[in-house]
Amino acid sequence: MANQPKIDIRTSPYIRKAPTVAEIMRNVVYALFPLVVYAIYQFGISALALMIVTVLACMGTEHLFCKLSDKKTTIGDASAIITGLLLAMTLPPGFPLWMGAVAGFVAIAMGKTLFGGIGFNVFNPALVGRAFIQAAFPVSITTWTPALATDRFIEFIPSTLALPFMKPMATAQWSAQVSIDGFSGATPLALMKFQGLMTDSTDLFLGLTAGSTGETSSLLILLCGAYLVAKKMLDWRIPAAVILGTVIATECFYLIDNTQYPSPVFMVFSGGLMFAAVFMASDMVASPVTPLGIFVFGLLVGFLTVIIRLFGGLTEAVMYAILFGNAATPLIESYTQPRIYGEKK
Repeated sequence: MANQPKIDIRTSPYIRKAPTVAEIMRNVVYALFPLVVYAIYQFGISALALMIVTVLACMGTEHLFCKLSDKKTTIGDASAIITGLLLAMTLPPGFPLWMGAVAGFVAIAMGKTLFGGIGFNVFNPALVGRAFIQAAFPVSITTWTPALATDRFIEFIPSTLALPFMKPMATAQWSAQVSIDGFSGATPLALMKFQGLMTDSTDLFLGLTAGSTGETSSLLILLCGAYLVAKKMLDWRIPAAVILGTVIATECFYLIDNTQYPSPVFMVFSGGLMFAAVFMASDMVASPVTPLGIFVFGLLVGFLTVIIRLFGGLTEAVMYAILFGNAATPLIESYTQPRIYGEKK
């Protein structure tokens, strides 16, 4: 009798409470924190200032529109903080702060509030803000600065503090005045597209390259994504499908001519694809929820990224690929709805 198993009897309900929006957003902030620290380590106080400005711009814009519409402010759910951080991570570290503020305003006003607020946005708000900046300030959005400058913790990149509509010191001129520990300001994608040069895979994986503020270290991004997966706040199938679509599309061209086209490893670890796959494409509102639709969406984003990178005029394309995928989400879901048991085709 003493060895009989014990029965644990509990009262209902047996369904656990779903996490709130604020809980999900806080965990995303926790996941982004290592990337924030690494970005500051790479690019110094300019990266820190950019993230502060975009976050404050997003929070201020959301609070303003809540007041204008006589609604209770929603900045407490941390969704505006997430938008500001994600936006800053996709911008060059020396991006002028006033442009970052404009991007934050547009991200919330046009990417979120215009559609009715959180839960109703059709597109990822951070990418809406970046797409606007890409069109409005194409030179600044494609001006990169070297990583690991010696004076990065005590000196701003000159373009960071540029006044509105004023031309800052050229990046090359600033680079000549500070000590750079052997790193080039050109991004791996730019070197591949315009010079035919490939960056070492280890440097890409560890983030020892120039690029946007938070997109360089694929290893760190994967670890942060794994945290969200473990907390069940990220559907791993979406980033997996995006990466799979990128690998398949790249491998097709690589098999045709491996001297002209990059390898799948380079395409996956370069640019902002890894960051976008984990933190952007996985937007809970703007991405499909049907099992088949998730893979269709991810494969579409990966395929479009490769096509635009190789044959488009831009070095980076994952932003437009995800926005196109967001627009196609309703159509994808309508064709991938699972059949109800017993229902005829």
